[in-house]
Amino acid sequence: MKKSTLFAPIFVLCTAFPVLADIPQPVREDAYLPVNLDEARLGQLLFWDPILSGNGNIACGSCHHPRFATSDGLALGLGEGGIGLGPERKPDPENLPEQRIPRNSPSLFNLGAREFTTLFHDGRIEVDANRASGLRTPLDDDMLVGFNSVLSAQTMFPVLSGDEMAGHYSENDVSQAVRRGIITGPGGAWDIISKRVADIELYAEEFRAVYPEIADGREIAFTDISNAIAAFVEFEWRSDDSPFDKHLRGEQALEGAALDGMELFYGAAGCSACHSGVFQTDHGFHAMGVPQIGPGKAARFETHAKDEGRMRVTGRAEDAYAFRTPSLRNVVKTAPYGHSGAYVSLGEFLAAHVDPTGAVGGFDRSQVTLVELPGVVDWKALDDPGEAAAISGAVTVPAVALSTEEQAKLLAFLESLTDPVALTGRLGIPDAVPSGLPIDR
Repeated sequence: MKKSTLFAPIFVLCTAFPVLADIPQPVREDAYLPVNLDEARLGQLLFWDPILSGNGNIACGSCHHPRFATSDGLALGLGEGGIGLGPERKPDPENLPEQRIPRNSPSLFNLGAREFTTLFHDGRIEVDANRASGLRTPLDDDMLVGFNSVLSAQTMFPVLSGDEMAGHYSENDVSQAVRRGIITGPGGAWDIISKRVADIELYAEEFRAVYPEIADGREIAFTDISNAIAAFVEFEWRSDDSPFDKHLRGEQALEGAALDGMELFYGAAGCSACHSGVFQTDHGFHAMGVPQIGPGKAARFETHAKDEGRMRVTGRAEDAYAFRTPSLRNVVKTAPYGHSGAYVSLGEFLAAHVDPTGAVGGFDRSQVTLVELPGVVDWKALDDPGEAAAISGAVTVPAVALSTEEQAKLLAFLESLTDPVALTGRLGIPDAVPSGLPIDR
């Protein structure tokens, strides 16, 4: 048995400035959930296999690729209807995407750590001991039982999104089930995908080898698929061997600008008020004035392009435009930044967070990394004065006075959170997957 982790992108400066005593202790082995390496190897195949998508053309790794630090290098990605990888991904002229994926693809570092109990930019999946499944999700009481972790549950939702993996309406049996609202139970979207996997003998053999209950005759469930994928992500992208970690362990001290930046981060700049703890996150939600681009989180029948963040989950007005504080591990490699991927430069993102109320007004939309999508308007929210004012007005964090030199030192410290082992991955991309479908390399 080994232990492991995973995670996601935006950056937040807050008040309540801490003292340097808030520098965390080194990451301990018990910070992570245990991982069965055989289960992780099975998850590796599933993570890279397009068989989980409605049309058999998109894998988890298509939008969470190690070439782009487990993201896709785009502000807002293209899932179904896209061709290619990363910033080179283009719309398929024979099957255009209905819209962009509404939020930036989060990175996957350290999500297997025990402290990660809430996932997605708006926290719509979280541990809840009062639920039969142990989780609160958009499926409410219809949520299945059998997940090993909140990360396992999280992996089950991209396959239900028509824009991400399920496909357009009537294109395939999965997308049809999703559009009809049949997710769980016999004939539901997850059941359809599970049967696809079970029908491939190489997968059936692997599942029997990993899970004794399946070897004894139980059918493969989607919770088994998601548990295996979670085990892989936990093992593959555990990240706790950066220069900062070596500094905490007393193996190699930070020096120069990185050391100065650490002292600012945990001191006068106040960053660690929100980016706290060993993984630089308080797991909370904060409105930081990040510009809204793309389709927003509107239902198909709605015409707005808003994304009100945490408020969509809680219904509380005070949660409007608040998004999760991400971990900052490997943050210099995970551009673009923000829930909408609005910032291609970490330096520009940091400068915007120094004065978050003014971020929307000073935003340069020309630098956004978006693939051209015919007929799509990406600036609807920004072009609406009322919506732009609402985003800025939700900010409660005061401006922080940081010089250009101090910001440069903070960037040097953020560079020290880079872990080359995690960026490379441990198991890597398999040579082939049991379905025989092509892998995005």
